[in-house]
Amino acid sequence: MKTFSAKPHEVKRDWFVVDATDKVLGRMATEIARRLRGKHKPEFTPHVDTGDYIVVVNVEKLRVTGNKAQDKKYFRHTGFPGGIYETNFTKLQQRFPARVLEKAVKGMLPKGPLGYAMLKKMKCYAGGDHPHSAQQPKALEIGQE
Repeated sequence: MKTFSAKPHEVKRDWFVVDATDKVLGRMATEIARRLRGKHKPEFTPHVDTGDYIVVVNVEKLRVTGNKAQDKKYFRHTGFPGGIYETNFTKLQQRFPARVLEKAVKGMLPKGPLGYAMLKKMKCYAGGDHPHSAQQPKALEIGQE
């Protein structure tokens, strides 16, 4: 019996909507990364993008445990000497609510063109509505502990 390998044009992608209200950032990001990659499907193939589309609403209501709201640092660099900027979780979430989840999920996906294509299938929105109702996304409940 030959090993099955998924073809990009044969992959069926579903749309899911996830409510991030009072969910822990890391636990949510791992499940989203797993579904963007397609590891929950039996036809998962590492070198093919077999994942689904994920729409995340209410990203401004994500939370972290412990003192990470003040202690967790995010860095960016302008590319010029001395051009490094640092901010913490609370400030970044207030200014760009979706960026916290995007950075967490991006770190869990493969690097390179395939990982970037997977990341484009995640849509994050502050607030409860999203413009993807035409795709009829199914509600996806990510476990809470």
